[in-house]
Amino acid sequence: MTSGRGVRDLLGPLIVANLVVHLIVLGLAGWSLDKYIDGEENHPHLGGNPSTRFMLVFALVGGVVGACSLISGLIHLRTWRSDSLAAASSLALIAWALTALAFGLVCKEMILGGRRGKRLQTLEAFIVISLLSQILYVALLHGGVYSSTYGPGYRNDPQKPATSADI
Repeated sequence: MTSGRGVRDLLGPLIVANLVVHLIVLGLAGWSLDKYIDGEENHPHLGGNPSTRFMLVFALVGGVVGACSLISGLIHLRTWRSDSLAAASSLALIAWALTALAFGLVCKEMILGGRRGKRLQTLEAFIVISLLSQILYVALLHGGVYSSTYGPGYRNDPQKPATSADI
């Protein structure tokens, strides 16, 4: 196995799994927010409390930015260069921060209590899963920033002769 190949092999399935989780969060949060806008707070699968609307908005924003960060991650996985690593890791960190905000509102919603429907509880669970998998994704991406063993480096530079560290 060449150096750095282990992290690269882990990133592919993690990106796909994260993308699926973010799309589920987008679907559930979009449906729930649509019901809230239509004035159907008492829908059997919805429910909620005063913090629900804020949680839905941050879940949508976190889901959109998270999906965009994963698309950037797919591009980085394909090119595997330092410039794509910088873009993917910075966008992934922003997506994690927005997901952490949504997670904080999930915690507040649970503390306030009240009747929460099945879809709202499912959305809360997927936000927690999204937060944990996104931080794992950020950690794997940032491994390339601090170590040339795990990162792409400029191995394809025609001006620079190859050394034993590049192979």
